[in-house]
Amino acid sequence: MTVTLVTGANKGIGFETARQLLELGHAVYLGARDIERGKAAAAALGAPFVQLDVTDDASVSDALATIDAAEGRLDVLINNAGILGSGDIDGPKALRVFDTNAVGIVRVTEAALPLLRKSSNPTVVNVSSSMGSFWAVNNPERPEFGIPMALYAASKSAATMLTVQYAKLHPGIKFNALEPGTTATDMTADLGIGRPVEESAKTVVRLATLGVDAPTGTLTDDHGTLSW
Repeated sequence: MTVTLVTGANKGIGFETARQLLELGHAVYLGARDIERGKAAAAALGAPFVQLDVTDDASVSDALATIDAAEGRLDVLINNAGILGSGDIDGPKALRVFDTNAVGIVRVTEAALPLLRKSSNPTVVNVSSSMGSFWAVNNPERPEFGIPMALYAASKSAATMLTVQYAKLHPGIKFNALEPGTTATDMTADLGIGRPVEESAKTVVRLATLGVDAPTGTLTDDHGTLSW
């Protein structure tokens, strides 16, 4: 059975990704910052919950220790937790956005590496965004061109670069990033846009179920490779 951890899994794409992977037979651990909401989501899916705040080192360490004690390995890590950081820009908000969207990937990945190395097909999926693509935001034909979202976009550029660098550092582990598609979630509620979460989660699930010889260090969306 494939052992999988999904961060930010109490709602949205994370929750739906967990649900779809459970249907495929994965043993999925739902990671979430909020204990009450996380436990409720896990109970709804019939999966174990681990309290995991990607901005807190102790929380991350404890979550991976729980999985280690129960499973002895981790096959798939899905770094899904993220925040938008829209509105006025200031230093404290920038720190929060980067701490969650970029540094959080580092915290969780570093804590997970010892368990991933025990897997026969270790896989890391980082939920990034086309908003972090220099090509997309500078292309007048793309919707990203007209969306001023500085902190989110910059932090997702960092998330994609971390994916590439981790792939170089650990060639025995697949690291891939993705643009899941504009999705109707709590994060986009104020914008009134987005497709059903089920569709976007399929993109995450595809990368989470790649074979041993699949590519690493990529940024993709529904249509294939996404330019940077």
